[in-house]
Amino acid sequence: MTNSVHTNTAAAVALQNLTRTNENLTNVQGRVSTGLKVQGAKDNAAIWAIAQGQRADVGALSAVKQSLDRATSIADVALSAGESVSDLLNQLKEKVVAAKDQSLGTQSRKLLDADFKALLKAIKSAVDNAAFDGGNILNGSLTNGIKFLANADATSFVTLSAKNFSLGGSILELSMSDSLLTLSGATTALGKLDDSITQLNSALGDIGAQAKQIEAHNTFVTKLVDALESGIGNLVDADLAKESARLQALQVQQQLGAQALSIANQAPQIILSLFQN
Repeated sequence: MTNSVHTNTAAAVALQNLTRTNENLTNVQGRVSTGLKVQGAKDNAAIWAIAQGQRADVGALSAVKQSLDRATSIADVALSAGESVSDLLNQLKEKVVAAKDQSLGTQSRKLLDADFKALLKAIKSAVDNAAFDGGNILNGSLTNGIKFLANADATSFVTLSAKNFSLGGSILELSMSDSLLTLSGATTALGKLDDSITQLNSALGDIGAQAKQIEAHNTFVTKLVDALESGIGNLVDADLAKESARLQALQVQQQLGAQALSIANQAPQIILSLFQN
């Protein structure tokens, strides 16, 4: 090797090694601070693109879960109101059967009829107020039910069917025009009431089955999001135990590299000794 004050090959090599060590150390510090081994497209373009696509699906599935949560809430409110209506129908049957007593006087019939009408008003109130976030599947305002998102592409839906629990309808045949003031009126009301009880219970069974389906799908979506997030982590998350060991090794290499560069920089001083007397 030529001894020269213009060219210091050893220093150049030491500097290159130190620069490389510093770059590696910066990369490791980035992985330690972020917890990611793939932080951007520069680190690994293919893996980053795959991870970004999966992150988009996770975001879309979050919207799906919100839609299904809303469906569950609407179904729960409808079932709660429907069960209240069912209880009120049971109370109505007591009044209607009592009105079938031929020995009742006019005053007693008026009292039974007043209770009958009050219970019908309570049913109407329960149905009209069975809404969540503006969605009411019991009052007849929604003829086709409500569709909710089922997948990340918004191409599949789950439907919560509407049931018309309005008085005088196909399910609740009783109406405010029915009366217990006469025996024939009580007979008519009893026939409508029995039909209403059967039809209401069937309708509530349908809503309950749909609510169960929505709940099961919501659970699936939650598990799918967890699986996708785990898959993203497998692709881009750093192994911090390994990175910690690598960080310590690089810190030692950095110190040794600095010392090697310092030693190499002192090499030209040897030339001075050649010109000393």
